[in-house]
Amino acid sequence: RCVEVFYIYFRAGRVEEPYVSITKKRQMPKDGYSEEVEKEVGQAEGKLCTHRSAFSRASVIQAFLGSAPQLTLQLYICVLQQEITAARSIFMVLSLLSIVYGALRCNILAIKIKYDDYDVSVKPAAYLCIFMWRSFEIATRVTVLVLFSSVLQIWTLPVVLLNFFGFFFYPWILFWQSKSPFPENIEKALSRVGTTIVLCLLTFLYAGINMFCWSAVQVKLNDPDLINKSQNWYRLTVYYMLRFIENAFLLLMWYIYKTDIYLYVCAPLLVLQLLIAYCMAILFMLVFYQFCHPCKKLFSSSITEGLLSCFMFCFVCKPPKSTALTDKANLKSSEKADESRSSNKTIDSQNGNPHQSVSSNA
Repeated sequence: RCVEVFYIYFRAGRVEEPYVSITKKRQMPKDGYSEEVEKEVGQAEGKLCTHRSAFSRASVIQAFLGSAPQLTLQLYICVLQQEITAARSIFMVLSLLSIVYGALRCNILAIKIKYDDYDVSVKPAAYLCIFMWRSFEIATRVTVLVLFSSVLQIWTLPVVLLNFFGFFFYPWILFWQSKSPFPENIEKALSRVGTTIVLCLLTFLYAGINMFCWSAVQVKLNDPDLINKSQNWYRLTVYYMLRFIENAFLLLMWYIYKTDIYLYVCAPLLVLQLLIAYCMAILFMLVFYQFCHPCKKLFSSSITEGLLSCFMFCFVCKPPKSTALTDKANLKSSEKADESRSSNKTIDSQNGNPHQSVSSNA
């Protein structure tokens, strides 16, 4: 792909292309109106866009299936050896930057997939918020996993497998509950077995991402594009609440069973710092969705309204059944009374008795 990209780039503009494609993109709404803009896209530009999209997806795969396990392993070795060499620290920083970049690309891909009809332009402030959000979230998550695994090695595998298989089977459970037909339009050349393998690899990557941070791209197997394009604040709230509780529980287990290698570490301060760092990640996420999201004008509700509705959902009580039945009976009786009055009015008007019609209206 890299060779073909350079070949197309240096040959672009030298030979006239036989045909061009016309794309239609809508601009962000201004004062309630959204204009549609047509743009000509040549063959070279279209191929370059395809390769750029492939590079973005490859960076996500490399980040969460390569750099994330590597960073966790390197930090685990440093904790057990109680030594951080210069070379190892450099590679750990590069791995962390690689994961953050992959998460950032995942956010941008999610925005472009969900709002494909619009001309989306991401501002530098949005990139900065996403970078800070993902940096705090991923660094905290990796540190918590390493601390827990360094004192309770036997429980590390159950925790990891529970997280991984939970996120792996979650899209499949939703797919089975929807009772939708098996996806057949992924690739025409693929058989049912090949399609199943592709979907398993997709959910495998989805689980790998959610192990370390929130996946901005939500897999939906019963959708033709395999992506959930709706903005679900409830799922986002539940994820971060459960992840915060899990991190706090793992840190508590580490604090209880910590060994002598942490003799010179102020454990309460470290726990407090990690929890505050995770809260900082949530804060930058809220700032991004509330102020810096490039498509915030298209939201049906802001993230603050969504979070408030999610929290209020747990505390608002439904009216008693007897009251509801009484209100329903009163409503039916009033409807019947209105119908009887309207029928009397019709009969009186046909009989030419205006006084009775007026009295019935009264």
